Amino acid sequence: MQITLTDTGKRYNREWIFRHFSFDFMPGRTYAITGPNGSGKSTLLQVVAGAILHSEGKIDYYNSGNKTSIPTGDAYKKVSLATPYLELVEEMTASEMLAFHAGFKEFSHTAEEILSAVTLEKAAHKQIRYFSSGMKQRLKLGMAFFSKTPVLLLDEPTTNLDAEGIALYLHLIEKHSQGKLVIISSNDVDEYKFCEEVISISDYK
Repeated sequence: MQITLTDTGKRYNREWIFRHFSFDFMPGRTYAITGPNGSGKSTLLQVVAGAILHSEGKIDYYNSGNKTSIPTGDAYKKVSLATPYLELVEEMTASEMLAFHAGFKEFSHTAEEILSAVTLEKAAHKQIRYFSSGMKQRLKLGMAFFSKTPVLLLDEPTTNLDAEGIALYLHLIEKHSQGKLVIISSNDVDEYKFCEEVISISDYK
């Protein structure tokens, strides 16, 4: 899937978060969006995902094979997103959360395989409200990486992860992101050092 932004901008009230952003995010490539805290990285990622509306310009989504246009309202079906502000249903167990998510986006692996991959197999039947912040982040990463979507968007993906969790994230990137368009919003070089292109949000103020 290709995502093309043309002279795109986002503002809240009178403050522009970014402006005049024109870029082609190409299928199968890896990109990083960098900048200081509060600079608008997460906002740009949410605009790319279609989670929030842009204020100017346009965004186009295309199938990578024949470059046919994808209606904006259908683009979310092809995008997986993991962010610190993504809420989980805390009354559910990990297994129930995966089953709920699968009702919206198909997984490439079974729930058992996903939980094993993010080292949560022993917590499969534990309510998410009792998870540590690191366990919640690993579950979010599992849902994002193993969704059968051509686009993977990650916002500060190692938030709340310890050294073991960071190593797990890098393993997921290496083994389970091939062929996808990957965009990472981060100011931590260790989260995006493998990316093929780095975009500074500060260039679009």
